[in-house]
Amino acid sequence: MISSALNLRKTQLGCRTTNMDTKRSVSKHLQTVSNINCKCHFKLAQHVKDIKHELMVKNMGRGLIMVDVVQRLGIDYAFEEEIELVLDSQYKAMDQVEDLYFVSLCFRLFRQHHYYVSADAFDKFINNKRELEIAGNSNEALMSLYEASQLRIEGEGVLDEAEFLSRQLLEERMKFLDYDQAITIRNTLSHPYHKSFARISGKHLLGNVFDNEYGKALQELATMDLTVMQIIHEKELSTFSRWWNGLGLAQELKLVRDQPLKWYMWTTALLTDPSFSEERIELAKPISLIYIIDDIFDLYGTIDELTLFTEAVNRWDIAAAEQLPDYMQKCFLSLLNITHEIGYKIYKKYGLNPIDYLKISWSKLCSAFLDESKWFFSGHLPRAEEYLNNGIVSSGVHVALVHLFFLIGDGSTREQADQLINSDASMLSSTAAILRLWDDLGSAKDENQKGHDGSYVTCYMKEHQEVSVETARKHVENMISDTWKRLNKECFSPNPYSKTFIKGCLNLARIVPLMYNYDDDQSLPQLEEYMKGMFL
Repeated sequence: MISSALNLRKTQLGCRTTNMDTKRSVSKHLQTVSNINCKCHFKLAQHVKDIKHELMVKNMGRGLIMVDVVQRLGIDYAFEEEIELVLDSQYKAMDQVEDLYFVSLCFRLFRQHHYYVSADAFDKFINNKRELEIAGNSNEALMSLYEASQLRIEGEGVLDEAEFLSRQLLEERMKFLDYDQAITIRNTLSHPYHKSFARISGKHLLGNVFDNEYGKALQELATMDLTVMQIIHEKELSTFSRWWNGLGLAQELKLVRDQPLKWYMWTTALLTDPSFSEERIELAKPISLIYIIDDIFDLYGTIDELTLFTEAVNRWDIAAAEQLPDYMQKCFLSLLNITHEIGYKIYKKYGLNPIDYLKISWSKLCSAFLDESKWFFSGHLPRAEEYLNNGIVSSGVHVALVHLFFLIGDGSTREQADQLINSDASMLSSTAAILRLWDDLGSAKDENQKGHDGSYVTCYMKEHQEVSVETARKHVENMISDTWKRLNKECFSPNPYSKTFIKGCLNLARIVPLMYNYDDDQSLPQLEEYMKGMFL
């Protein structure tokens, strides 16, 4: 239990934290507000001060609830030191907690923040028949348990049972509740905090936090924070869009996707801290090229041309462009120029040249794209496992996260960089698998896609001809759930990555449903709703 593992607290788990980055983030955010309105700056600073004071109250339950609320509202970056102090002070006391609501809350918060906490914490709710006995608990306690179960890892059977039973009980109770209560439960079941993007799930809290002066301060702070972030995002999108239009690829290649807004939205999830403005703009550039190169492989090239393009990327030599068809040359040269520009900026800022590592990520991506093209040009459908292993790479997640890794300064030594690129980097692969499987579950193709897209569902059904589409899709949903368990283990176990990078991996997995959950009209309503909230 907890008391027997105090030496495994977060400070010794290997997840790197940076208090200087936290202070820089808050200071820069306040300065942004100051530039907008001096009165607003003063009010925001006062709210931050008041909430910091409230977080430090001695009452265990109140402090933990406050931590949960500021996280859900997406403003926890301003209180990271206070959150750590609250969790440190309450960690030893978890063994004495008997209430299901608070046991579940403690489990979730401590595991999120990389403290050692075992699923054995829920043994106290197991009866003599070795069954979880929770039916007599309140709706709030059951929702708290359901939220905690989302952080389970492989082998934690009690949390598998907790998810199933809490959902079953809550869905049954919803039939007898009023509209507002039922909506609260439905939001929890549809968008549990751990698997949802805070700035989306947090919207439901704005009118429902503490009914006291601190609740009002939280609401005002969250609203002001959102306004400031909207201004920041407007400026960043404008800068990125100018860059994209100046690049001219959309004019050169008429069939490729021209979606700078969508590409930029990925970066708002991967880097939520307001201080990472420059990094978001730079990260959007390789993300845009992932889409463009994907379209070239899917919509334009013959196998011979695509092989030449892949070989040129592998050589990473400007002279290789001479062998390419005209329509490929501009894209290839843009890839080289952009990668070297980003690499130089990283070198100037952190002292390590990441070009070799960035090149490797692009080479692996294009090779995966080429394998897919060969399959579908030949009419050959690979086995499901082979398709998924290649699809994890062709998702583009590795390219995006390798760029993220260096842009935030994590690759400050060659040992760190080598480990990310040359190891299995299972955290990246799990994130990529979630994206690939969600993409394949999509009920429609991307808006302008008319090429040959593969599907894990199709490959699986070819191997298992007795299964229906519904059965195959359910199998993929179970795979996504199991992959989340692996990602949880990789993120919350000892690892050499910074808190910012881990959060980026998790947030990428969290925003995937928004990017691929098409409705019957072939639109993305959740993504559209998110976009509306990100801009003025």
